[in-house]
Formats: sequence, C-alpha cells, structure tokens
Amino acid sequence: MCGIIGFSGATPALPLLLDGLRALEYRGYDSAGVALSGDGATFTVKSRGRIDTLEEKLKAADLPPALCGIGHTRWATHGEPSDLNSHPHTAGAVTLVHNGIIENYAALAHRLTLSGYKFHSETDTEVGAALIDFYYRLSGDPQNSLFAAADDIRGSFAFGVLFEDRPGEIYAIRRDSPLIAAHTEKGSFIASDVTAVIEHTSEYFRPREGIIVKISAGGVEFFDREGQKADCETERVDWSVSRAQRSGYAHFMLKEIFEEPEAIRKTVSPRLSGGLPDFGKDAPGLAELSRFRRIHIVGCGTAMHAGLMGKIFIEKFARIPVCVEIASEFRYRDPILEPHDLVILLSQSGETADTLAALRHAKSRGVATLAIVNVIGSSVAREADRVIYTLAGPEIAVASTKAYSVQCAILALFAVSAALSKKALPEPTARRICESLVNAVPDSIARLLAKSERICALARNYTDCEDLFFIGRGIDSALCTEGSLKLKEISYIHSEAYPAGELKHGTISLITDGVPVIALITETSLCEKVISAVREVRSRGARVLCFATREAARDHTIPCDDLFELDAPSGLPAAFCAATALQLFAYHAAALRGLDVDKPRNLAKSVTVE
Repeated sequence: MCGIIGFSGATPALPLLLDGLRALEYRGYDSAGVALSGDGATFTVKSRGRIDTLEEKLKAADLPPALCGIGHTRWATHGEPSDLNSHPHTAGAVTLVHNGIIENYAALAHRLTLSGYKFHSETDTEVGAALIDFYYRLSGDPQNSLFAAADDIRGSFAFGVLFEDRPGEIYAIRRDSPLIAAHTEKGSFIASDVTAVIEHTSEYFRPREGIIVKISAGGVEFFDREGQKADCETERVDWSVSRAQRSGYAHFMLKEIFEEPEAIRKTVSPRLSGGLPDFGKDAPGLAELSRFRRIHIVGCGTAMHAGLMGKIFIEKFARIPVCVEIASEFRYRDPILEPHDLVILLSQSGETADTLAALRHAKSRGVATLAIVNVIGSSVAREADRVIYTLAGPEIAVASTKAYSVQCAILALFAVSAALSKKALPEPTARRICESLVNAVPDSIARLLAKSERICALARNYTDCEDLFFIGRGIDSALCTEGSLKLKEISYIHSEAYPAGELKHGTISLITDGVPVIALITETSLCEKVISAVREVRSRGARVLCFATREAARDHTIPCDDLFELDAPSGLPAAFCAATALQLFAYHAAALRGLDVDKPRNLAKSVTVE
C-alpha cells in the first residue's frame, strides 16, 4: 500500500518521477505528490486524486528544473484523502515519502510538540518527518538521524528522504515494507518495487532491513549502523517491460486472466522431472514431506482462498490434515504448532504484512516454514525456511487472478509430492495428475478464454443486481469463495459464497424473487446434490446462472435460467477452468458497470500494513 519513487541523476527528475508513479499507482491511488530538490530548496506539489490531477497542478506550478526528487502515490491509512494529507510531508529540513504505518505516532507527536513542532495534517507520516528532523538538528548527519528515528518508531516503514541542505542526495531505510534501489545510465532510483524502474534497467538491489540507502547521480551506496559501507547483492528481473504493460487489452486484469495458461505451464513445468514433482532446485528438503503430520496454510484474501484449494488437494492426495488460516488472525489466536507441523505462507507480493507476521510467529515457535510467493527476494521469500516461486510474472491489477491460479497449481503439485513421499498415491496416478496440470489444465483454460464474449453476455444479465449468491459443493465451494471476492472487490456487487448444502440452514431465507444465484458444478460425484440446491433456490424465485462441465450438462437436466458449459474434463481441469470463468464474469460485470477495473475503490495491490 502506497508507492514511493526517488531519482537523482543528470536528467530532469520530474518526468521520471511521474512515470514511476504511474507504474506504482496500483499500490495506491487516492492522492499523489512530488518534491523536487533544487536551488538550495525543496519544492513540493501534491493533490488528492489520481496522477492526472497531480500533473494538471504541476503544469500550473512554476517549478525550477531539478535533477533530484521523490514522489508518492497514496493509499490512505491516517487521515482522509486530501491535498493536506498527501505525501510528501516536510518538517524543518526534512521532506519524506512513506509506505507503512507508524503505530506509536500519537505518542511521538506529543513528544515532538513539546519540542516545538506543529503538525498540519492527520498523518503519521508528518510525525515521521518531524522525528527525523529532530534528530537531524542534533547530529547534522542524515544516517544517524534516520537510525535514531527508526529506533523510536513502532510499526512499519519504507522512507525516502530529502535533506534540504544536501542537494542531489536521497536517503532511504525500511522495516517490514518493500524497497528497492537501482542505478542506470540516467541516474539512481529508489522505489517500492521494480515495476517503477524496469523501463530503465533489469538490475536492482533489495536492501536488508536496517540498512541506509543513499542514492545520488553517481550511484547507490549502503551503510550499516556503524557508518560502514554494507554489501547488497544485485538482483535481476526475469521479465521485460512489456509484461508490465496492457499490450492492447482494455485492462491489466483482462490481460492477466488471458496469461493464465502460460503462467501455469511456466510454473509447473520446471518442477517436473520424469513426469513427477521435483522441488529439489528451489526447495531442498521437500522430499522429506512424509515427516510432516499436519500442515497450516496461511494467507490473506485471494491467497487464503487458494489455501482452501490446497487443503482439498493435500488432504485428498496425501491424507495429511490441513488447517487454512487467515493470516491476520493466525498469531493472535495462539495457534497450536507442534514439531512435526509445516506452515505454508501464500503471498503474491511476498510483502503482505499479516503474512510476514504469521511467518515470524511460526519461526519463533521452531516450526518449519515454506513460502509460496511470486516476487523473488521478497521479505516472505527471504525469511521462510524454503521457498517456491510461482513464476507468474508481474500482476498489476489490484484484483488477483493469475496469481491465484498459479498458487493453486503449485499447491496441487505439492500435494502430489507429499502423497508420493507418504506412499499415499500410486505413481501412475501421480503422473496423470502432473500431466493434467501441465497440459489439460492450461488447454482447458485457453478454450474458455476463447469464449470470453459469451461470459460477457451472461454478465450483462446480472450487472444491475445489488446482491448475489454463489453455491457449490466440495471443491466448488472453495472456488465460490474466490468468485464471490472477485465480484465484490471490482464490481461492488454484494455477494456471498455458501456450500450448497448449507442453504437450508439459514441462508435460504434471503432468497426471494429475482435474487441471482451462481451455481458451480465441476465434481461429477456431487452433481445431483448441487442440482437439488439449484431447485431449492429456483422454487423461491431465484435467477440461477450455472457453470457446469459439459459432462454434467449432458447427463443431467440442470434447472437454471442461464447455463455455461465448461469444455474441460472433470477434476483439476474443470476446477481451474471454473475459477477462470468466475474471474471473467467478475471482470465483465465491473467493466459493463463502467467501473475502474484495475483500481477498485479503497483497495491496494500490496497490503504492507497490518
């Protein structure tokens, strides 16, 4: 949440800052601002709204040319979106941008008020600027002031800081929030993530927590608490700038849905050897899965829903009991963790604050941890005992789609690996499942994507509704939870997902004339059970859209108003195909309602605060 960018070099900073903010806007977009360092002063322009609004304000401002500056795109945590609450914030000689939350900002503000500071915004960030300035007045040293301020702060931060009397220099420090640095032919950058600099370089640094980053036109330097230069390894992006562009699609979300077949193949294929799972290269030790007696899968939102799918796969194939945990609740409920447990952390960004906290809690209890993440070198990836990367490439739309699909694919492959380790699955069956993941699953999704316009036509029938229900049984019930979340977060249609068998235990009281219900039927053995639930809601006036396998539609009369046949074999191909169908339904519903699909209100892509 929130995107920060900084540049110092031999070319005008403002265009590069604005380009970087556009690339980072998916991290927050309720306000934006820039601060430029030049002529011995710092000039700040900021505004509520999108970056286009900021650009209009910049055109009216009489700013001197500057070769150094910082920028910010905001997702509000303290104080409503407004010009005043927008970043950057200035106190004395310090101007900064901030991603994170200062939890003890009220106590710090009180202390600083006694020292003569006055605050004009409602933000914790302005308090951070004043705290750094307080220590800068004492020491006159940027590094000492940043370390001292960091020691006083309880919470998370990635700071990008300008000191008024140090033109051409930007200092940065992080704790529990993402930050990268890079040096290019044009100059040096700091940013929240690599999407902001990929246009200029494929190489970057990801500094450790508690290390000071100093950038200038001449390069990037890292310093430890003793003021000594610190090492930071160079990392390389394995995707091109075109992967972070829409490439002719109306929205990033649609592009990313259409990338799912390739993403699944790219994720699964390198983890197969002789047609069977092989995680040896990226997660040594997973061959000993038989030693784990219980698994906890931890994630937030869509990642947690992928965990529900993982639970089904692991328990079905490997017969290991699995608990799926909401990351924000995990450590606070004092979970029972035992020596032979494994905690799997799911995160697209690898920087999700609640998931990172859950990981640290598990490690503090001495339990084995495995991260399944998309971003190489991210905090969750670095701190877990083992990591499996999902290799989906950049996901820019706030609503996660291909990241969910590849997480589910990795969990299915993990389940097969665990089953073989425990001798719970015959090898020929394991081979068939792996073959399905690398071929039948992506092929089935590709056939579905060719019918996107048919799903659009169906979505048109439901765009005027305010409430909607999803029902399914077995794996379809897990799929419904994610389908409901997708619809809520981008179309703003209120929706709920229920196991079909639970309807009669209370929820059916909400079904009246015209209430829309989406039913999933991908499991042959449960087809008749779901059809019975469909009859129940239709008899009470519901309008039903059913996504069912071609086999189910052929062998049964499904009493629905609208039917979409999934051209996929039952089992994993049908389940993955249904997930993509629900993503497309949500996408088209939101687009037809004229909404900003990639940037839904109040949401941000990477939730880096608790």
